[in-house]
Amino acid sequence: MDEADPHIHVERKVIESGPAMRNLASSLLGRATDAPSVVTTGCGLEVPYAMTSPRPESVTCLPCREHAHAAYLRSAAQIERLGSGPASGLNITGEQVAQAVERLRDLARRFGG
Repeated sequence: MDEADPHIHVERKVIESGPAMRNLASSLLGRATDAPSVVTTGCGLEVPYAMTSPRPESVTCLPCREHAHAAYLRSAAQIERLGSGPASGLNITGEQVAQAVERLRDLARRFGG
């Protein structure tokens, strides 16, 4: 961890990180989970959690932005593939899949921008 690093990063597991996933875990477990104190970032550094953000507008580390851009595009493609088959086993509509894919692609655009 470099104390002189002024950049804001994204967590390596950008899709699984952030408040939305912690809220989901909390609702499933019935108790709040703690945020980690140090995380591995998309650029490979270990930084304090406070130096990361899930918001594209806040991330200043270019390799982290590129990492998040690619991760959101992969996730969008995966959800699109899983949700497009007639026997996908998902209990959601095609419209909901399309909306989720568009949100992920929008995040990818914002990180790539």
